[in-house]
Amino acid sequence: MEVILKEFPNLTEIQVKQFEKLQYLYEDWNSKINVISRKDIDELYSRHVLHSLGIAKIISFTNRSKIMDVGTGGGFPGIPLAILFPESDFYLIDIIAKKIKVVNEVANALGLTNVKAEQMRAENVKQEFDFIVSRAVTNMPDFVSWVKDKVRKSNKNDLPNGILYLKGGDLSEELKDFPKAIEYNLSEFFKEEFFETKKVVHLPLKTK
Repeated sequence: MEVILKEFPNLTEIQVKQFEKLQYLYEDWNSKINVISRKDIDELYSRHVLHSLGIAKIISFTNRSKIMDVGTGGGFPGIPLAILFPESDFYLIDIIAKKIKVVNEVANALGLTNVKAEQMRAENVKQEFDFIVSRAVTNMPDFVSWVKDKVRKSNKNDLPNGILYLKGGDLSEELKDFPKAIEYNLSEFFKEEFFETKKVVHLPLKTK
């Protein structure tokens, strides 16, 4: 939890309590439904929560922004972002029902009224969003094909609407067909070794 407070010192008392609860909630649910690898549960705040919040180093969502988290798994990056941006709306989807059960239980336990989670494929979503976020569920070309028609045309944030993708390593090959994509190195914000090769990729889509 110290790493969260160090990087985000202006949290409200409610947000601090919500972040503090994550360790117990995920340890409890992970003992029933394995949504986080056993070796990572002890590193929950650095490898999952802080990693998710890397997106918040790139953008501060304006009030009433709509964000979809595709392949959310146990709720990352959607749950930490929903805590940090309580005035934005988050739609978390995954094709695995038991993972969505965990997400809903965690969101309810935290009192997150800005989170909706459903078992759903991205291709079947009928809504439009300001941003689509995800943590490395597939390569960028496939991901774009899933979500390219789910992005609003009109912008309300500092960054153009589109994809915010958490991924690591050399992305030159899978981004070669997306010249507008911008890579942000999380090592510039977070000094932990885990973030040495981690990035946020912003890919604008359908902007006016």
